[in-house]
Amino acid sequence: MPPSIQALAIRAAPMIFVFLWSTGFISAKFGLPYAEPLTFLSWRVALVVAILAAIVLVARPPWPTRPEMLHSMVIGLLVHALYLGGVFVAISQGVPAGISALIPGLQPVLTSTIANRWLGERVSPLQWFGLALGLAGVLIVLHDRALVGEATMLGWTAAFLSLIGITLGSLYQKSHSGGIDWRTGNLVQYLAALVPILAGALLLETMQVRWTGEFIAALAWAVVMMSIVTITLMYWLIRRMPATKVASLFYLVPAVTALMAWIMFGERLDALSLGGMVLCAVAVFIVSAKR
Repeated sequence: MPPSIQALAIRAAPMIFVFLWSTGFISAKFGLPYAEPLTFLSWRVALVVAILAAIVLVARPPWPTRPEMLHSMVIGLLVHALYLGGVFVAISQGVPAGISALIPGLQPVLTSTIANRWLGERVSPLQWFGLALGLAGVLIVLHDRALVGEATMLGWTAAFLSLIGITLGSLYQKSHSGGIDWRTGNLVQYLAALVPILAGALLLETMQVRWTGEFIAALAWAVVMMSIVTITLMYWLIRRMPATKVASLFYLVPAVTALMAWIMFGERLDALSLGGMVLCAVAVFIVSAKR
């Protein structure tokens, strides 16, 4: 694309990504009452595989080499199986949706530490300050939802596994899969993720689904907008931005999720939470600003 259009796309893509990623928790809230978590994910990933397979058959993009295919499989297991599975199991086990967004929202701190230590990305003192500020903002946004409900130990374990999955998956993607075509690469990723997700659903769940209008709408949004559009956009950002800057966007997700929940479900958003949202925005600006 022309340089001017590409520059505009790069500027707009992060905010679009934050909005779309935040809707994933809302779609889970809509869909999980009608299907168990791994069953929901099995349908979601299977439909994504079918769509991507059709795209690959028509477009005939280049296939990854054998090492690249192995890298894609690892990414699929981390991002689609461990992260998504963790989020869905956590919500189904009583962890509030806001906290399920908050825990992966700690990703910037973990990513920055790993990127600084093993990827050779220099994190400046000002950026460390921004990361700490963003963490404080996330905690403030969800201050009145912390550790409530009747969540099980399995739920909390799954929530923290989701943090590990999205952090390691995004870093692995940046390190090993920069040149893989998104269509064949994503197809391999989702095929790899489908195996453990479907196995878990068959072994641990009833696989029953109530095909209501809400469930179908939630599933359709999760398949098209989350698993294809948003994931592809995340990988596009990872290829073009340092890992720390991409990870800092996740600080905005809990705040945007809380705002959506207030609009769609009437969940209260008080003045302190609004202040936390401002802190998150300032943190992203600090971490993403050029030196």
